[in-house]
Amino acid sequence: MTDAEELRSRTREFLAAHPPAATGRLDFLRARFDAGLAWVHFPEGLGGLGASRTLQAVVDAELQAAGAPGNDPRRIGIGLGMAAPTILRYGTEEQKRRYLRPLWTGEEVWCQLFSEPGAGSDLAALGTRAVREGDTWVVNGQKVWTSSAHLARWAILIARTDPDVPKHRGITYFVCDMTDPGVEVRPLRQITGEAEFNEVFLTDVRIPDDRRLGETGDGWRVAQTTLMNERVSIGGMRVPREGGMIGPVSATWRERPELRTHDLHQQLLKLWVEAEVVRLTGERLRQQLAVGQPGPEGSGMKLAFARLNQEISGLEVELLGEEGLLYDDWTMRRPELVDFTGREAGYRYLRSKGNSIEGGTSEVLLNIVAERVLGLPAEPRTDKDVAWKDLAR
Repeated sequence: MTDAEELRSRTREFLAAHPPAATGRLDFLRARFDAGLAWVHFPEGLGGLGASRTLQAVVDAELQAAGAPGNDPRRIGIGLGMAAPTILRYGTEEQKRRYLRPLWTGEEVWCQLFSEPGAGSDLAALGTRAVREGDTWVVNGQKVWTSSAHLARWAILIARTDPDVPKHRGITYFVCDMTDPGVEVRPLRQITGEAEFNEVFLTDVRIPDDRRLGETGDGWRVAQTTLMNERVSIGGMRVPREGGMIGPVSATWRERPELRTHDLHQQLLKLWVEAEVVRLTGERLRQQLAVGQPGPEGSGMKLAFARLNQEISGLEVELLGEEGLLYDDWTMRRPELVDFTGREAGYRYLRSKGNSIEGGTSEVLLNIVAERVLGLPAEPRTDKDVAWKDLAR
């Protein structure tokens, strides 16, 4: 049998032993992970079978046809798309076995403590300090724009452990328990009225050294794995034709003929084609990922995702006129996930403005594409050999 046939047979045997209708959701997800059917390209014992990433679609199709419960990937996207690949690559065996299973089942939500008020686009300039005391690190600092911090049990955290070396070399990567003393989460209200983002204050937070990922001082290299996977997870998500933001505006166009004009028709056609091109490019990118680690191409996908979302949502508001400026709930909410397509056009228009900031600003991603994809000369960097403590701030 082919690998796909073997995997299909294995999935059917699993379903026979764990009928979705007769098995509790969490019990089913735990059993699926233990059977290696969570993410088949992960190693055996860690939710996978060491198979090709492309074969996950075989498993997913069988499970969907059987009505099996999912792990709500949008709610735990930071864990799935960013923390898990980093833990798999740099974590100890003990760390992998402790964190990956409850991460995948959704029992433990993750967030990302990277950006700071003075270190967003220039992330390597971060100033949160971690000072070692025996087998523990004492962390002090402030992080910002932290999605899901109000829900998270764990966070991936980068902090400065050596201020006497250039900024990229004195950073270490940790796993932070969000329930520990000294971790304070404060909501940041957005233009949408919601507070899905947060600022996080770390005051004398004690992190055991066994929660360090990678070597001390090597955190920037570890963080690159996180960032590359983040951009792929944001810009390269699998969607069907007319999935994502192009879907609602296309549906409105078909259902509301009184709104149509020639100019809007031309704009919609242009954006529909671009959305389809980006979707198909994302499929090709996922095929490349099946045989290697994410590269700078993910930055290009994330750039396209941000631009398209903003242009499509702008077209939708223009199509709907005054109606497009409204949406139902402007009250302060603390959502568990961002729902682009399940809300009104006005919400989509406002929320899409953040797409060119989150996951790396478009300006930074343009530099990455220019230097690492197109091979253009790098911008001058006068601070690359200067110790962090000597940088102007």
